[in-house]
Parts: sequence; C-alpha cells; structure tokens
Amino acid sequence: MPKGYWVSVYPTISDPEELTAYNELAGLAVRAGGGRVLSNFGRVVAHEAGIAERVVLIEFDSFEQAAAAYESEAYQQALVALPDGFERDFRIVEGID
Repeated sequence: MPKGYWVSVYPTISDPEELTAYNELAGLAVRAGGGRVLSNFGRVVAHEAGIAERVVLIEFDSFEQAAAAYESEAYQQALVALPDGFERDFRIVEGID
C-alpha cells in the first residue's frame, strides 16, 4: 500500500513565534494520526520557482491515513490556531507503492 505524505511550504514567515500554538497542536494531531515528521525547519535549496522558506514533510502509512489525520478533530483545532493572514501551500500526496 502506498504511503501518504503531508507536504507544507510556507512562502514567508514574518514571526515564527506566532506559529507556536499551531505547532504544538499540529504535532499532537500528527502523532495521534500515526504521522512521522521527516523534515521540519531543515535547510532548503530552492530551484526554478521554488520557495526557500520552511518546508515540512510528514509521512503516514497510507494516503487514507494522511487524509484522515487532516480531517481529524485534533488537526482541525490546530488549523484554528494558525495566525490571521498566514499563508502556506499544503498538499496530501500519495507515494509510490
């Protein structure tokens, strides 16, 4: 069964402290949903139209598990904690079996 991945790219982060509440709640929701953080706050080299800001990569045992974790009550509460006007590019991606 193909794994599932959350891929988040944050085009700009003007004040990382504003993400503290979201990061704490999201981390709990990800772990409760069976996710494993593979990359977070690491170095990024962007090419072409890529964005060199924060990229987060989270792995789940399946695409369905990744989608369910996003829809979970715990993660929906985390989303409420994102600051107003905050921008990110978030995707759920199916891996190759």
